[in-house]
Amino acid sequence: MGSQLVRQAVGLALGLSLFATVLPVSAQDNGSARVDHARLLDADGNAGQWMSNGRTYDEQRFSPLSQINAGNVSQLGLAWFADIATTRGMEATPLAIDGVLYNVQPWNIVTAYDAKTGRTLWSYDPQVPLKYGRMACCDIVSRGLAAWKGKIYVGTLDGRLIALDSKTGKPVWSELTVDNSKSYTITGAPRVFDGKVLIGNGGAELGVRGYVSAYDAETGKQLWRFHTVPGDPANGFENAAMEMAAKTWTGEWWKAGGGGTVWDSLSYDPKLNLIYIGTGNGSPWVRKWRSPGGGDNLFLASIVALKADTGEYVWHYQTTPGEEWDYTATQQMILADLKVDGRVRKVLMQAPKNGFFYVLDRETGELISAKAYVPITWATGVDMASGRPIENPAARYGTTPVMVSPGAGGGHNWNPMAFSPLTGLVYVPVSETYMAYAAAESFDPDKPSLGTSFGGYDAERKTIAEYADAHSRGWLSAWDPVAQREVWRIPSPQKGSGGVLVTAGNLVFEGTIGTTFAAYRADTGEKVWEMPVQQVPISAPITYMVDGEQYVAVNAGWGGGLAHVERSAYSQLFLSKPRLLVFKLGGKAKLPPLPAQSVEVPELSAPPALAGSPEVVGRGEQLYGANCALCHGNAARGGVKDLRHMTPATHAAFLDIVIGGQRAANGMASFADVLSKEEAEAIHHYLISRANEDWGH
Repeated sequence: MGSQLVRQAVGLALGLSLFATVLPVSAQDNGSARVDHARLLDADGNAGQWMSNGRTYDEQRFSPLSQINAGNVSQLGLAWFADIATTRGMEATPLAIDGVLYNVQPWNIVTAYDAKTGRTLWSYDPQVPLKYGRMACCDIVSRGLAAWKGKIYVGTLDGRLIALDSKTGKPVWSELTVDNSKSYTITGAPRVFDGKVLIGNGGAELGVRGYVSAYDAETGKQLWRFHTVPGDPANGFENAAMEMAAKTWTGEWWKAGGGGTVWDSLSYDPKLNLIYIGTGNGSPWVRKWRSPGGGDNLFLASIVALKADTGEYVWHYQTTPGEEWDYTATQQMILADLKVDGRVRKVLMQAPKNGFFYVLDRETGELISAKAYVPITWATGVDMASGRPIENPAARYGTTPVMVSPGAGGGHNWNPMAFSPLTGLVYVPVSETYMAYAAAESFDPDKPSLGTSFGGYDAERKTIAEYADAHSRGWLSAWDPVAQREVWRIPSPQKGSGGVLVTAGNLVFEGTIGTTFAAYRADTGEKVWEMPVQQVPISAPITYMVDGEQYVAVNAGWGGGLAHVERSAYSQLFLSKPRLLVFKLGGKAKLPPLPAQSVEVPELSAPPALAGSPEVVGRGEQLYGANCALCHGNAARGGVKDLRHMTPATHAAFLDIVIGGQRAANGMASFADVLSKEEAEAIHHYLISRANEDWGH
């Protein structure tokens, strides 16, 4: 497709949990997870393994395996499956190493399976306190694990990095990587680069200062830490990079945290000895509350290159200066060698939330190209002379709602994309999104929040919501990064399809919002196989080989950030319990049928009559926007649970849930420390009001 690649190094890994239940190990394998730098550098020579999150250090998610290919994929069937004891999102990329498959689920519970039969070998639960479910902006998920020399590494929601013995699941060491007095969480996968375990964190929605840390893989000793936004200048700066960044901030930004968390993707170039981190949104979202005089606010929404040995700053590229739309640049960074304008360039590619596909020189940070891969309204393009976006001034919102695209869900979110050196294409799960942004009338840095308003201006918000519902869509895009154009696309009935795997068998695998798992020809996009799986596989698949047979594995479990920010149409999804699904040619396993009552649309109960006064409902709307909208949707539409559709039993138990913590195990921790009984009741009245407004529509 005009793109040439010279493949290079490989590697990665993912993580774990605490109390281990050990079962007999499969006779075919000793579970030793023999992963080291040399083996990861030769990942293509170990093509039957999936030893790190993106399979290779360059995070391409391309497998050289071709036993399963476009010519025989129609014979693909289910080899085995494992039920997952959760009702929340399954975002993890498993690892498959020497006959053992390692997986992680919500609450960071790690399980090892015989990769051929599915027999459980051990399971470990780190016993994360349930209160941390409230701090995770986008579900109690985990995106994967890392492996190194007999250890499996996991980051936990409460901020620990734990090394587990790969044979037994027992903890070897555990390090707290965050300040638990602040709202830090970890949902991302650790990575191991040449004996160093890297981990970032989340929490920018709730007033934290982002950073990434490196730990010794053998001992857990912290080796270095790089902050992504500057702290209080009165305390001095950790390094020259922070001093430089502080010049792009104004006011007393450190009181609100600043944000810039490194909550997902990391990549590594072993030849350049550089680590690449993607940074997140501002804390709070609204720039005037954190930096009242404006400014670019480095290193928010940036790609930053660091020296692998020391964490020293090398270069940066900021995708969204002065970020205030939740346009994180934490999305996957793929490294490749591409022929651009007649010469081979060492590039880094990213399709972050803001809607532009970027190609950078990974040695220098120079912008090579940037083009929109999805319709956007916040900018009209990128100025190649300055490298800065050409902003639409109207997107800089005030207290009146403004429609902006992409919305906070982004044009591309955490769902991994993949690059094939055979086709030269990047396969991107794309979402066209719209959102109403408005600043709050005031902001208190001592009470961390987004600084936005999700209430008022009902007519404007309704118009924006209706437009968003009519124009939001999703598709799988095959993108030529050299020509910066789409080659083919596979439309979806709505947004929400999963991450991507591409193989030398000329296949692209992706889970779909239509509750199927599908394969497409990598060169043309022709669908060549699809299987109903009773769930939405939102995670990225992997492929591996055991005893001469190729397998494809994927986690299927709807939830996570997209479920939080999207609208009520997703209430029409009727799903099985989450599962780990594993396929092979000629597989004969069968999923149990869905319960009969789940097949048809359940009858919704009419909401109770509104008893609250307009003043109480108005107060409830404000409290809902500050405390609930992040997970349950603007104006109570959609979200991880659409609260307009509460059952009579849930209405009756509302205070027991919100104040009493009755559903903490499901991620709905008690709000008793931030809401009074009267405030919770006001929120309930607001939700009843919203349910009555929309009943029958």
